[in-house]
Amino acid sequence: MLVRNVMTQGCACIPPDSTLQQAADKMRALDVGLLPVSEDDRLIGMLTDRDITVRAVAEGRDPRTARVRDAMTTGIDYCFDDEDVIEATRHMQEKQIRRLPVLDRNKRLVGMLSLGDVAVRTDDEQLAGQTLERVSEPAMQS
Repeated sequence: MLVRNVMTQGCACIPPDSTLQQAADKMRALDVGLLPVSEDDRLIGMLTDRDITVRAVAEGRDPRTARVRDAMTTGIDYCFDDEDVIEATRHMQEKQIRRLPVLDRNKRLVGMLSLGDVAVRTDDEQLAGQTLERVSEPAMQS
């Protein structure tokens, strides 16, 4: 089964020059805790509600003036829409990622693959359970 058949299509993105307050407002309106950050129709990062809290507010930045680019995570892991779901979930397990951006072969963001998508849309309870278990393992301390 291909990722495109399982993923949640379409994503609300936010530009990197938006304020963190704008990002938080968008997260609240969409009832999500993660927003892809895009510039010129390309994925350049991800911003989570935790990024806003830990990387910005806890450091004393004003969410009304601090920019998304200053709190977002770069170096994003992703998968392709024509990739096999088993390969994508293997990647999720290895990197302990609960949500994986999905790109087409032109590297345009076309959706998100979540643990919920795998659980509900694959009818493979073993795959979903194994992915959840591996993603939820405590990170190794170095």
